[in-house]
Amino acid sequence: MDLNPERELRYAKMLPVTGQEAQASARQARNRYLVRPAGEHDLDAIAEFEVDIARVSFGDEAITDPAFHRRRVAGAVGKAAEITLVAVAADAPDVPLGWAWMSARTNSLTGERYGNFRSLAITGPDRITSQDRAAEATPRLGELLMAAILQAADEAGFTHLSGKVNAANLGMRSLYRAFGFSATHLTMEKRTRQDGPS
Repeated sequence: MDLNPERELRYAKMLPVTGQEAQASARQARNRYLVRPAGEHDLDAIAEFEVDIARVSFGDEAITDPAFHRRRVAGAVGKAAEITLVAVAADAPDVPLGWAWMSARTNSLTGERYGNFRSLAITGPDRITSQDRAAEATPRLGELLMAAILQAADEAGFTHLSGKVNAANLGMRSLYRAFGFSATHLTMEKRTRQDGPS
């Protein structure tokens, strides 16, 4: 996955503006790509996606050890309260090109079940080998995964969905917006001192 901020901006500009356009793009992607449940055989690829997400979200403070992320995700894949999906090319169903993860949660006050969006990542255009042009395929994979995870959340009966995204991750923010998500909370941070020797 290319973590270049310019690529994030290009990705955000390529995304459809409306939910209807996003759904149409996801339908078009279904001709070349499939979404299937993640399995144990996908864990190494998923761990790499999680490392990419950590780098985008936490920069220099990211945990980039694939073994750490593999262990963390292994606890979710195949579990009843977890929705774990991978996107693959129709002609290469064993090679994950994208990954999405949502966990079931229960509101302690109301008892309502909701979905906590944990991850969504797609491979960079350099790794897409299908007939599709890479620049066009990459947004479609994100839309396809988003549509699939929203359908699974609906089938699970979640009353609402929530997720966090780094403010600088324009691609994911645009994808959230294209599928009807809106910002409701903002986390403010301030570093009061630098770690390490002065």
